Amino acid sequence: MVSIPHLLSGISIILLVIYGIDVLVGGGGAGEGFLPFDAMTRGIGFGFPPIILSFVVFFMSKNPPFKGLGIMLIITGILIVIGGLISISSSGESENTARMAGEGGSLIAIGAIIIGLGVIKIKKSQTKVA
Repeated sequence: MVSIPHLLSGISIILLVIYGIDVLVGGGGAGEGFLPFDAMTRGIGFGFPPIILSFVVFFMSKNPPFKGLGIMLIITGILIVIGGLISISSSGESENTARMAGEGGSLIAIGAIIIGLGVIKIKKSQTKVA
């Protein structure tokens, strides 16, 4: 049976994958991917919800312990960190270099926090099972 936290975490991963594929296909430009959105709209619609959902999922799923959910949180965090790294690496091509580098650094920090939440979730599931 699939729990609500697993479903929400799966939605987060799907949104981030769609976001990433659109950026890769379109080179990050407005409406150049398969989604007809500019970078800000794409980020708000496909990047921000997974961040919020990750925190909701972590605090929602206190009992029983879910090791698989911890793995899903780690995957979400890794995808966010990759997005931050891509944002930083592409900031050299833009006139908004400082802003893009700041956003990329913020994404890396948020992704690291979510990875940490996933590790905590896995550790808690191992201590309860043992």
